[in-house]
Amino acid sequence: MLFNSYIFIFLFLPVVLLGYYGLHYAKLHKLALMFLTGMSMWFCAYTGLGNLTVLLVNIFVNFILVEMIARVQAKQGRKVILFVGLLWNIGILFYYKYFNFFAGNINEIFESDITLLDLALPLGISFYVFQQLAYLIDSYRGDCEKYGFLEFAAYSMFFPKLIQGPLVGHVELIAQLRDEANHTLNYKNLSKGIYAFALGLAKKVLLADTLAKIVAIGYRDIPLLNTPSAFLVMVCYSLQLYFDFSGYCDMAYGIGLFFHVELPFNFNSPYKATSIMDFWDRWHITLTKFFTKYVYIPLGGNRRGTIRTYVNVWLVFLISGLWHGANWTFVLWGAIHGLFSVIERFKLSKAVMARIPNAVKMVVTFILVTFLWSLFRAESVTQAMELWNRLFHAGWGEIYAPLTEAFHDLIELKLLYRLGLSSMMTAYPSVLLLIFIIMALLACIFMKNTQEKVLSMKLSDKKIVVIVVLMVWSILSLSEVSEFLYVNF
Repeated sequence: MLFNSYIFIFLFLPVVLLGYYGLHYAKLHKLALMFLTGMSMWFCAYTGLGNLTVLLVNIFVNFILVEMIARVQAKQGRKVILFVGLLWNIGILFYYKYFNFFAGNINEIFESDITLLDLALPLGISFYVFQQLAYLIDSYRGDCEKYGFLEFAAYSMFFPKLIQGPLVGHVELIAQLRDEANHTLNYKNLSKGIYAFALGLAKKVLLADTLAKIVAIGYRDIPLLNTPSAFLVMVCYSLQLYFDFSGYCDMAYGIGLFFHVELPFNFNSPYKATSIMDFWDRWHITLTKFFTKYVYIPLGGNRRGTIRTYVNVWLVFLISGLWHGANWTFVLWGAIHGLFSVIERFKLSKAVMARIPNAVKMVVTFILVTFLWSLFRAESVTQAMELWNRLFHAGWGEIYAPLTEAFHDLIELKLLYRLGLSSMMTAYPSVLLLIFIIMALLACIFMKNTQEKVLSMKLSDKKIVVIVVLMVWSILSLSEVSEFLYVNF
């Protein structure tokens, strides 16, 4: 089930809120948590029972492993259980996400005949496996208490963060669900949640999905693109991914507030970044924190000399790239990001960057990130190289007509035709598209991010009008429900 769907907005969300707070009002607090967990199971199983089956199996296995760690006193025995847990969690992720990728490459290199599996990627597996791994490792280290099964299941399945994160710490989420002060409806949090949800839904439906149509045509017709068109497609994808993921984070944050759960900050205006390192301090913040705590530091962090630090940084980015998808495009994307992150740590690089104005560094970082996003979007490294070839060698001219036609096909643009602007739009077909892209870029750079807006929000007539207009406009535009991009990762 997706946040940007009629069934979620008009059925699922009202039912879960009424049931959850109704049971708390009746002092049935444990039953309320069971109800929330059960509704999260429905949310997960909506697109297939297989999704829920894999999630439940992983919850049971990890809960049993943590119980065993708690009961075993011998350090060696605890290490063995932890090792089994690591093998299980990484193994199940490998089986569903990476088996065909590695098997296919082995077949190609060694001319073998390993049978590929007909597997669908379980919903949210990349996120809940990491969160369960965190609980397993923290339990082994003695960094957390042992939770009951219901609380652990609720933590694992809490639907606002299930399919795309953020990666939430078990302590912070369970503590908020336990807090009795959070068991009654808070209208201040509800209004803030609706505001965040409305902004996120608008980003997804009105911006990301509009850009997605242009990007799809661009990648379909790469051989027909000239230099301006290739550049336009790359910028559109950069903005599509930005508004798609930002929109999801806003909606998840808003839904969390409905339950008095403040999900962690996961998206902090990343296109304001002035370096690659700064970008990763702003983009998917909880994933960066996870890799820092559970990969970078165990590898030695920066405690084993400069060269080892560089290697550790690069390895973390390589793993992050592979986490995003089973394709060489993701591996190469992660490796290049890692390379730039290492270069930025050189003393010479720091000295040079200190002399460059922040505005220049911001533009350079955006161009670099956008260029690498084109590899992220490509179906293969060959396709990405074909797009880069068109970017640098295809020559100048008018923007590829189907790109502007896709934009003009929007209902909002058709209204402009009816208002008498058809002659201008026909004579200058690219103008409105370019204005749309420039406005979107300026919004990324100069506007506050949603969580900043929510934290400082004071409900007013103006805010109510904004919320109503955005919700109605977005819901009327939900004729085609599209997946969030990070669902696929």
